[in-house]
Amino acid sequence: MSLFDYFQKVETDKIEGFQFLTEGQIGNQIDLNPNSIEGYDIVFFDIEEERGSIRNNGCSKGANQVRSYFYQLYQGLNPLKMADFGTICQGESVTDTYFAVTDVISQLLRNNVIPVFLGGSQDLVYANYMAYTKEEQTVNLVSIDSKFALGKADEPIHDLNYFSKIIIQQPNVLFNYSNLGYQTYLVDQAELHLLEDLFFDSHRLGELKADIKVAEPIIRNADFVNFSMSAVAQPYAPANKVTSANGLNGEQACQLSRYAGMSDKLSSFGIYDFNPTIFDHGQTANLIAQMIWYFIDGFYGRKGDFPACNKKEYVKYTVNLEEGERELVFYKSPKSDRWWMNVPYHSSFMKKYERHLMLPCDYNDYVTATKNEIPERWFQTFQKLK
Repeated sequence: MSLFDYFQKVETDKIEGFQFLTEGQIGNQIDLNPNSIEGYDIVFFDIEEERGSIRNNGCSKGANQVRSYFYQLYQGLNPLKMADFGTICQGESVTDTYFAVTDVISQLLRNNVIPVFLGGSQDLVYANYMAYTKEEQTVNLVSIDSKFALGKADEPIHDLNYFSKIIIQQPNVLFNYSNLGYQTYLVDQAELHLLEDLFFDSHRLGELKADIKVAEPIIRNADFVNFSMSAVAQPYAPANKVTSANGLNGEQACQLSRYAGMSDKLSSFGIYDFNPTIFDHGQTANLIAQMIWYFIDGFYGRKGDFPACNKKEYVKYTVNLEEGERELVFYKSPKSDRWWMNVPYHSSFMKKYERHLMLPCDYNDYVTATKNEIPERWFQTFQKLK
């Protein structure tokens, strides 16, 4: 089956304002009639599937509204090598849709093309994950969400339990999971304890609001990111039936999207839970369009300093802890001033985990080490490698 058999092409007569676009606007810079994967850095598409949504019915129909705003934006400094493949239509069953999404993303990954897509309901994250299992690649997932999806694993998959399904999936290729922006009153404390027991990490909304930069090394370590619009506060993204009064603002949502684009490691990016049935004068669609723009801007600003890097190009810092009984090695890239720390492992350790041993961090982790303390992110990764 051809990749393009999964898609319904974009119908420009359904995109508001398309006929008025000027040459420099994105709608006239991306390919809307692709017949090959080759030649593109990024591919955009939407997934018309919401049967896994528990409380946000209507979230599969907003893509053209987002396109109308996205196409009106102007490209940045770099020429776009991007196509809009259109819509993966709802399959006869949810499983059929999952199969299509998994196959599409898998083919794009194999060709080093980054899929940027709009759900649909968040259970589609499971289909995204399954594409990596096909590639037999261990991965890190970052979820930008106000809550976790650790509902009852024995129920059919839906947007409130999909992460439980990922955890129990065999073979399991998930190395690490990070949540950004959870709101304590929306999560069960038992779920927090479970994440801690698995040495996964979660970061409260208040932590991000205090300093959005704490998210950068976490996202830099991700292979794929799912961004639920429920993580954005209702005043900034009201078109969502499960949005909260609190959350990220529009600028923060765009900054996190840019961090995702900048990550040399990241290979797919999904945005979920936009519900066009809630009339908001296009505010949420407009924000999503700008989030995609910032992802692209970040992508074309990649420094190429990880993971395909030569350690000799780094500035190396060695810190002795516990009176010299433990040594932590940090590396700073002269290209981007970003930091990594080396996580040691047994010589017989499986090669498939090798790409996780240079762990993104920041200057504060180095400062922590100089105070004879082990940085938390180093400890969590080390525990998984034992």
